Amino acid sequence: MTRIVKRYSQEEKMVKRMLLPENCSVSKLSAETGISKLTLATWKTRALKGGVSRNQGRPKNGLSSQEKFMIVMETYTLSEIELSKYCREKGLYVEDIKKWRSSFIGANNAKQSKNINVAELKEELTEEKNKSKELKKIKIISSEKKVKWDF
Repeated sequence: MTRIVKRYSQEEKMVKRMLLPENCSVSKLSAETGISKLTLATWKTRALKGGVSRNQGRPKNGLSSQEKFMIVMETYTLSEIELSKYCREKGLYVEDIKKWRSSFIGANNAKQSKNINVAELKEELTEEKNKSKELKKIKIISSEKKVKWDF
């Protein structure tokens, strides 16, 4: 099995250290590496504005629900260690997969409760329609009584 090693530029490495989770200060990083504070601050600003992606190689948030579902299905039986390894290989976050999993499970529960509510809502709507018809009849009758017949 051949392992592909991604090479990161110096800028990407420094930006990664300045952003979460490490969140290293520009001053500290400048002292460590000898790169000027101005350069590091520029790199950080550019990264925060989207110029350099600290998650380069990761799939964007544009995964379809079908792709997310397939990932959840593929990883459902994996242990935490296996899931972490899978995520590293695919460029995903474990938290995202867990969130998708709970979302899909919750979607099924929500659909069942919606079906129950739909039946109740239909019954309620029928009752309201009947009340409306009755009110219209009463209105028509009362308006007929108000009409004066002048001959």
